[in-house]
Amino acid sequence: MSKVRIASAQSPEFHNDVPSALKFLNVMSERANAQNVHLLAFPEGFLQGYIVDERQAREVAIDISSQRFFTLLEKFPASGPILVLGMIEIADGKLYNTAIVVKDQGLVGRYRKRHLLPSEAAFTAGQELPIFEAVGLKFCINICFDTNFPVLERQTTLANVKLMVCCANNMLPHDTAKKYKSLHNSVRGQRCKETGLWLMSSDVTGQREDHLALGPTAILNPKGDVEEQLPLGQIDLLVFDLPCAK
Repeated sequence: MSKVRIASAQSPEFHNDVPSALKFLNVMSERANAQNVHLLAFPEGFLQGYIVDERQAREVAIDISSQRFFTLLEKFPASGPILVLGMIEIADGKLYNTAIVVKDQGLVGRYRKRHLLPSEAAFTAGQELPIFEAVGLKFCINICFDTNFPVLERQTTLANVKLMVCCANNMLPHDTAKKYKSLHNSVRGQRCKETGLWLMSSDVTGQREDHLALGPTAILNPKGDVEEQLPLGQIDLLVFDLPCAK
């Protein structure tokens, strides 16, 4: 057996504050790189914030084929781990809740959230489950509510996928956040059991108005059990050595 070092950030919520989000991303990437991490994940909607109002979402949405986006990539780490982070994407006039994969200031690919909540009516659902790779470790991506639905098991099996990266944003009303704080991993664990995949989640933490985010940011094994987890409510970086067959 060999190991691939992966990491996940439990971050504050950056609401329409891309400079602060990028500053946090660079700090965490530097920490991860110093620990020889190969893959680093950030939450859903990390770059511009989890914004579901269509007018506001359109104001901050970014076309990843635009010069604006390529200029933005120049502010990402020039070297270090592969990054997975959530953003609001616009393409051909349609909005998407997207996770992009970036390496050394270059766009590797994207995943668009396939299962949308009623509150996410402004977005168009994605249709694909692309497969990515970090130093031989193949991984797929789910975004938050996606984990309530079965993963495309056959596709992940045929591609020898080992890990699911879950970008989440559980900024919820106070009572709901406290009620569900211990249930998120249970739902995610079901996906692990179905597919035999490891799962790494990245979530936000903090408070906004009458909302609260606790996490959890965790690593789950193929049996759905929690291997490692950051303390609820704590901003930090979770680093884990994922066992991989040679």
